[in-house]
Amino acid sequence: MGRVTEPLIRPARSADAAEVAAIWESGWRDGHLGNVPDALVAARSHDSFRTRAGKRVPDTTVADVGGVVAGFVMVVGDEVEQVYVGGAHRGTGIAAVLLAAAERLVAANGFGTAWLAVVPGNARARRFYERCGWSDAGPFDNPVPHAGQIIAVPCRRYEKRV
Repeated sequence: MGRVTEPLIRPARSADAAEVAAIWESGWRDGHLGNVPDALVAARSHDSFRTRAGKRVPDTTVADVGGVVAGFVMVVGDEVEQVYVGGAHRGTGIAAVLLAAAERLVAANGFGTAWLAVVPGNARARRFYERCGWSDAGPFDNPVPHAGQIIAVPCRRYEKRV
């Protein structure tokens, strides 16, 4: 697929939650299956994405292409927590536009450096972040809460000055 002209980058609305959940679930499975602990895979049910997308609307920015959510980012403080683009829109440049929007949000939140976590086995994402000027700052265990417990997910921390 070729590059899009310019997606509309806007805050998510409650009505976007179902589209965000579908993109999130599909993209998460692409990048994480085989790369994260089995306990996390079990925790990431279809319903978990729907529930979390609905709760995370205030943290979410979407790329809107012709009235369709093509991708999204979630930013909290200095962390870019999620970056996903729908399958039909991959390779169009939307991911880079969303990541740049996330970087601006981190700067607007008063931080000079943005960070994100990526699982080591997600080579496609790691190459993308590096092409966008992000640097691998080293390994860490990302604590993911689930059902009153913490699942430690081995990750790489990527950072970029904003």
